Amino acid sequence: MEPLRVLLVDDHALFRQGVKSLLDSRPNIEVVGTAKDGCEAVTLARQMLPDVILMDIEMPYCDGLEATRKIKRELPHVQIVMLTVVDDADAIYEAIRAGAQGYLLKDLEAQQLCAMLDGLRRGEAPLSGAIAAKILEEFRQMVPVPSEQPAYADPLSDREREVLQLLVCGKSNAEIAAELTLTENTVKTHLSNILAKLHLKNRIQAAVYAVSRGLVDAPSQEL
Repeated sequence: MEPLRVLLVDDHALFRQGVKSLLDSRPNIEVVGTAKDGCEAVTLARQMLPDVILMDIEMPYCDGLEATRKIKRELPHVQIVMLTVVDDADAIYEAIRAGAQGYLLKDLEAQQLCAMLDGLRRGEAPLSGAIAAKILEEFRQMVPVPSEQPAYADPLSDREREVLQLLVCGKSNAEIAAELTLTENTVKTHLSNILAKLHLKNRIQAAVYAVSRGLVDAPSQEL
């Protein structure tokens, strides 16, 4: 398996160096560059074409949200995961609307970060526990779908709704496959079809859309 090529973006030099050292110690991850603000991130993303960008939010000149919007417009296939101390709902949903594939808080353990990046290879959405809890709470309050989403979406099949329900409950591809007696590749195909039918960019947007539009049930409090 080719190493996951990562661009690290953060305005704190000590944090950048620490995370870079951590990721460089992993044989399946290669840090191809570091940037101290969103402007540098955009420039390096164009030059390096990384697989994944770990993006801080609060940075000078160009913050992480604006950088994410710019990069996703130019390089839609680059996966961006926010890595930040900012945990307010507005920032989370702005990142999701911009196309971020995940949202992590900086208080996570080193092994958790590496595990989240491994999950990203499998099409999973990296989310810190606190962020997942906040998103579930927003589900229960029926947060409006982003305005750019179309009012009409192609109908989903019964199987696609089952996959979407388990996705909303936080299941990984492997867990969905086991519960529905499918292969992981079949689950990935269903997820791709769901995103295409709903005109969405990633798993998090699909979960938000599905619950707020009543396509599936909101997760229970126990989750």
